[in-house]
Amino acid sequence: MNVFGKVAVCASLLFVANGIRAQAPAGVPVFTITKDDSSIKFGVKASVSIDGTFDKWDATLTFTSTDVTTGVLDVKIQADSVNTGSGFKNDKLKSKDFFDVEKDPYITFKSTKVVPTSPNTFEVDGNFTIRGVTRAEKLTLTVSGEGTGSGAIVGTMAFDRKEYGMNSGIPFIRIADRVEVSVDLKAKRVSGPPLVFKK
Repeated sequence: MNVFGKVAVCASLLFVANGIRAQAPAGVPVFTITKDDSSIKFGVKASVSIDGTFDKWDATLTFTSTDVTTGVLDVKIQADSVNTGSGFKNDKLKSKDFFDVEKDPYITFKSTKVVPTSPNTFEVDGNFTIRGVTRAEKLTLTVSGEGTGSGAIVGTMAFDRKEYGMNSGIPFIRIADRVEVSVDLKAKRVSGPPLVFKK
């Protein structure tokens, strides 16, 4: 898999399904993510550590040609699958003060553009939705494993929780506004030709 191919798969960030085998036209690359080896995590600076992972997430990634910039990804995270290792923190994050999972059960990301910033780093623009609020955000990626048919993709996206209506705190815990989401994905091309990109 070339660098751009792995980036396109990675973008399904935030969030990616195990075995993306949509009905692609002949001559179009198809990718898969080894979900058991991949993760989507988050963290926020606080007086008491608040970080964790999402245990349930899915996504689709489709192409209309071998041009990596034609890739479109849809990521869907089940907000109530948040896992901080603490029942108290989990319940607070699921509440209406934060994710409000009863009203808005999904956190989503849909890409709008993939842009290379160096031979192995990329920016993926997309629409991020949480608590029913959608804003444009940017995922920054670093990839490795070019030419091996598989690779590791590591990326981060930061957002301001208050811009999404998460204005409350947690009793006795001071929480920063900036939340960072990180992805660590393992990907491989399962069929079709390599993606084409300009060096």
